[in-house]
Amino acid sequence: MNLVKIGKYISLLLRHRPEAEGLHMDEHGWVDAQELIDALARKFPGFDRDVLDRIVAENDKKRYSYSEDGTRIRANQGHSIDVDVEMPEAEPPEILWHGSAERFASSIEEKGLLPQSRRYVHLSMDKQTAYTVGKRHGKPVIYMVRSGEMYRDGYIFYCSANGVWQTAAVPVRYLYRQ
Repeated sequence: MNLVKIGKYISLLLRHRPEAEGLHMDEHGWVDAQELIDALARKFPGFDRDVLDRIVAENDKKRYSYSEDGTRIRANQGHSIDVDVEMPEAEPPEILWHGSAERFASSIEEKGLLPQSRRYVHLSMDKQTAYTVGKRHGKPVIYMVRSGEMYRDGYIFYCSANGVWQTAAVPVRYLYRQ
């Protein structure tokens, strides 16, 4: 069983297209875990709760969370659909990082960081993580974000359950290309 392939499909379902498998998602992004397991078992024979538990536990980005009672599951962030994953507002560290591909640099340097198809811009705690993210999309370019200054200027930040910082957008004046 290809857990990476299944994990990517789970990400698609829980972040972008629950309707592709007829999943019922509430306003906070929760899906009944057994409903997800049943849908995935039809597509991936042998898929069960143990496999789902393994994917959730071993995902290096900690993309998913179970509800306290373990009956529901959701993606922690990265949704393109309108859900409220109940991230608390939080004061960010002074500096956060964003990795992108060089082909997007001129647009970023003209317009700032925009969420594109997502609800928020994702920011990393460290430069290396930003580099890794940027590299996934092509030749990486890294931006230092003056998040503390943004926060003091009234911008709202959230920190997801897996430690990814998010904000609605980052204006050019708060960016510094590395």
